[in-house]
Amino acid sequence: METLRNIVLLVTPLDALALALFVAAWFGYNIFCDREMQSARGLRLLLWENRLEWARQMVVRDQRLLDTALIGHMMNGVSFYANTTIYIVAALIATAGALDSLVHFASEMPFSGKQSKPLVQAKLLLLITVFVFAYFKFTWAHRQYNMLLVLTGGAPDRTRPPDALEAYAQKYARVNTTASDEFNRGIRSYYFGFAALGWFMHTALFVLLTLLVLLVLWRRDFRSKAVRILAS
Repeated sequence: METLRNIVLLVTPLDALALALFVAAWFGYNIFCDREMQSARGLRLLLWENRLEWARQMVVRDQRLLDTALIGHMMNGVSFYANTTIYIVAALIATAGALDSLVHFASEMPFSGKQSKPLVQAKLLLLITVFVFAYFKFTWAHRQYNMLLVLTGGAPDRTRPPDALEAYAQKYARVNTTASDEFNRGIRSYYFGFAALGWFMHTALFVLLTLLVLLVLWRRDFRSKAVRILAS
């Protein structure tokens, strides 16, 4: 409680504003991307259309080895990020054990200003929170890809009525998309984790990196070369 009180006293209005901007950008962009599929021609909508076509092809295939191989490949990617995130969180927690050295290191950075132990603790806690959030997203994405494997194994025979096959394909594509959404939220957390590193150097840099991450994410989701290729 005493540490929390010290942090509140040491956080300047600029720090508080920068932190609020960071949280709003981080969660706000996720909400924006979840809703854009209904209106904008972004990467999420374009991939949804391709996942639906994949599902329609899957339900009429005699052998579904290709589908299970594709899902397995995606699961391997998610597992890699989940394992890497655990190592990052462990390293950050270990860094908390050498807080005095971290405070000294942060104070020696150009333009960093005065760095107190409680304030550095708050910055480190923010980084840990970002990557713990990413870990939960990656593990949930992995579980949903497991569900997708179950749906692949339980897919109806292609002799079933077309309406039944289409309904199953729609369900398959939705699960595929929700798993991908969780994976993307974890990846975005990495981006914002890099922005949070800027807070150790200067609050203005923290704000600048947060806005830069927003711009990079928006460009890749809506104005990248990959989007133009998928839309063509």
